[in-house]
Amino acid sequence: MKLLVAAVGHRMPAWVDEGFAEYAKRMPRESPLELLAVKAEPRNSGKPVPALMAAEAERLRAALPGQCRRVALDEHGEDISTDKLAKRLSAWAREGDDVAFLIGGPDGLDAGLKAHAHEAIRLSSLTLPHGLVRVILAEALYRATSLLRGHPYHRE
Repeated sequence: MKLLVAAVGHRMPAWVDEGFAEYAKRMPRESPLELLAVKAEPRNSGKPVPALMAAEAERLRAALPGQCRRVALDEHGEDISTDKLAKRLSAWAREGDDVAFLIGGPDGLDAGLKAHAHEAIRLSSLTLPHGLVRVILAEALYRATSLLRGHPYHRE
């Protein structure tokens, strides 16, 4: 099962790219982590926000493989623990599809994209920069896969 992070925004600071790459290289062979970054719509285009978000959603859809489980990252999504994420990863692996975690742009994810996601989770109740979300998600996925491989979790 491949884990995909499909995110709006392709020009991130070096520390974001380096942080994501560090956790991606730590992932086990059976669960590789890949970034699919798409271009954000220019916010100075005069288009209304829903149109900007719809264009970004179209780019995200186009970047995804035809068959994959879509997990929207959203502030109203389910708050899950590392242990629960590990259990979900295990269940998803048994189903056999790749899993794509969707990260929206500055205004979040398009409502239509969220509605067609299989589920929604949140990483924090805090507002986080989208680049930082990539790194936090990559670390969370690495930690969850580590649990599945029998590595001890420091809080258990």
